[in-house]
Amino acid sequence: MFVWALVIIVVLLIPILAIVLDSQIGKAMAERLSSGRVPDDVQARLESLEGEVRYLTATVEELREETEFVRSLVEGPPGRSDAPRLGSRPPDEGTPPTGE
Repeated sequence: MFVWALVIIVVLLIPILAIVLDSQIGKAMAERLSSGRVPDDVQARLESLEGEVRYLTATVEELREETEFVRSLVEGPPGRSDAPRLGSRPPDEGTPPTGE
């Protein structure tokens, strides 16, 4: 039974493959494979995208460095545990100051 199903699938795929290869898509794929070169407009778009990727990579690296710097400022210098943390409240000194 399995063999017959496989034979039927192969028999049906042959005309489908012939239709696809004879279509405009099949001809375009064959032309691109045979020429081996990329059209000029695609090459220009590729170069533009490569430039954007370089720019974004540099920007991400700058943001990473800035984040590390800000994090080091927020965490304070190593070994100083008495430095106030961001978001922490100063200790109460007793009574609030009066206007005298």
